[in-house]
Amino acid sequence: MTEAMFDATSASSFRRFLASRQALWCGFTIIHLLLASLCFVGPGNPLGDVTDVYRSWALQAQTGLSRMGIDTPWVYPILAFAPMAVALLFGPVLYGTTWLVLVTLLNGIAFSILLGSASLSRRRRIAAWWWIFFLALLGPVALGRIDTVTVPVAILGLLWAGSRPRLATALLTVAMWMKVWPAAVIAALVVSSRRRLNVFVVTASLSAAILVMSLLAGAGVNAIGFVAEQAGRGLQVESPFAIFWLWQIVAGNQDVGVRYSFDILTFQLWGPGVETAATLATPLMVVLSVTIIRLGIRATRRGASFLALFPPLALCLVVTLMLSNKVGSPQFVSWLAAPIILGLVVSTKRYLTPAILTGGIALCTQVIYPYWYRWLLSAQPVFVLVLTLKIVLLVGLLGWGIGSVWQAGTCAAVRHRNALALVS
Repeated sequence: MTEAMFDATSASSFRRFLASRQALWCGFTIIHLLLASLCFVGPGNPLGDVTDVYRSWALQAQTGLSRMGIDTPWVYPILAFAPMAVALLFGPVLYGTTWLVLVTLLNGIAFSILLGSASLSRRRRIAAWWWIFFLALLGPVALGRIDTVTVPVAILGLLWAGSRPRLATALLTVAMWMKVWPAAVIAALVVSSRRRLNVFVVTASLSAAILVMSLLAGAGVNAIGFVAEQAGRGLQVESPFAIFWLWQIVAGNQDVGVRYSFDILTFQLWGPGVETAATLATPLMVVLSVTIIRLGIRATRRGASFLALFPPLALCLVVTLMLSNKVGSPQFVSWLAAPIILGLVVSTKRYLTPAILTGGIALCTQVIYPYWYRWLLSAQPVFVLVLTLKIVLLVGLLGWGIGSVWQAGTCAAVRHRNALALVS
């Protein structure tokens, strides 16, 4: 009896510890140390983009040879260079370490705001634990790309969107000028927020200021050169569109293959119809995004509340960017953390399904990259199947989001009609 009581007391103490801030910060620290270690020693050179490409760009600017996005067209928006330059603070030898410390600090700031300063609520605790496990499932790519700088900034923007819309919009706009994807969140905020004019004005003003500074620095048309650079890219092997041709390679079609592009440093597909698919990808993205925005406008006009509409609408638009993207790089999955975390904070029960789907997407991504990426490049059936499963999960996530956006408007309309009936 005494032993049973001791076991029960120990289990209760362990549960209380897991629910504490100390446990969450321990989990945060452990997973970041683990991922940082994998970035350096894991197979597949997961930190290669940082130490080989970003460092090269930063050194070129430091030596006056070339400033990416100013002296030459660049694949990224102009502010993406800021964290790349900061990572050079302690010299080129420590560039990778400095980068990982920078990303960890940014994640730590977002994690601290997520936990809050008041008593830790169950929903925020679950959201924090989910983020930790999500990072573990996604693997070292969760720290080793420019996208990972924008994610914690976007998380802050999403968490503050309701209470501090101007600050949230400013953060999201800064993130957008590092990597374009936060534009999807800003679009969702414009549709969902009652203070949409403020959101629009802050985004437009800050974007204009960034463009003016770029022009004063001598960028010229290179200030928006990333638009043309992205438009000119081919069909990357991880893209959802690539599945059709990858399965053809599996089936033995010799007219389809994978080759490396030295212009943009990625593996791309070649074969009949590939260029057409790459050309149609961007128009398809626009059409899908506009359609989802119209669904959001429908919900707004029917009286949908901000918390009911904004999280699923932001999720839908982010997933749309991923599914209709001809690039499909593994780090894109990190984008999903921001809307899922907000959703879990709003309603843990409601967002449990998308949280699980997103975890599955992250796991599929790590299975492919960086450890066994070469097996996907050679179209090994198992890894093509894993990529296919990842895309199916993304489609399921988009379906859930569209259903939630539609329901937000429908439920609001029903409540409105019931209220009118009571008044009459």
